[in-house]
Amino acid sequence: MSASSHPNEDPLQALAQGRTAPFEAFVHTQAPRLVGFFRSLGAQRPEAEDLCQETFLKMFQSAQSYRPQGKPEAYALRIARNAWIDRRRRVAIRPWHAPHQTQDKSSPDAHELLVTGEPAPERVASGREEISSLERAVEHLPAGQRDVFELGVLQEMGYAEIGELLGIPVGTVKSRMFNAVRRLRELMGESE
Repeated sequence: MSASSHPNEDPLQALAQGRTAPFEAFVHTQAPRLVGFFRSLGAQRPEAEDLCQETFLKMFQSAQSYRPQGKPEAYALRIARNAWIDRRRRVAIRPWHAPHQTQDKSSPDAHELLVTGEPAPERVASGREEISSLERAVEHLPAGQRDVFELGVLQEMGYAEIGELLGIPVGTVKSRMFNAVRRLRELMGESE
């Protein structure tokens, strides 16, 4: 049986049953997306490829204990996100900043950034704490909300694409995103 004969087959369940072809096909189709995911977080290509390989290795090693909850693609992104967080903690590199973020030129730290090429140390420390708080808060979201939030924010996917990936209506995606953002604000103590 080839991987293409059952395109909706869960590759990890197949792997747990001793059939490797569906997992190999999954790796082949998802590797570019995961490399792109890590690159969007700021990894250089070699690191992104290493993290992609690490993600698939973790999936392979956990196949026997895997219990399907949603799409395998979303599961792979959760493992990839955790691999990224673990790598950042291990090597103590500055946390991820969205590539589209820009420094406000009127902020007090803009001068420091222009003079030294680095933001002020207190700004870096504050940013690290905010990101750590957000990461902890995301871990407390229900799985459905967490998947939608990670795909929408980290992968910058549109609602329709998320709905297709997770097999849920766009209205459900919007509702989960709304509830995820509201819950994250509660968890992080934000009033707005």
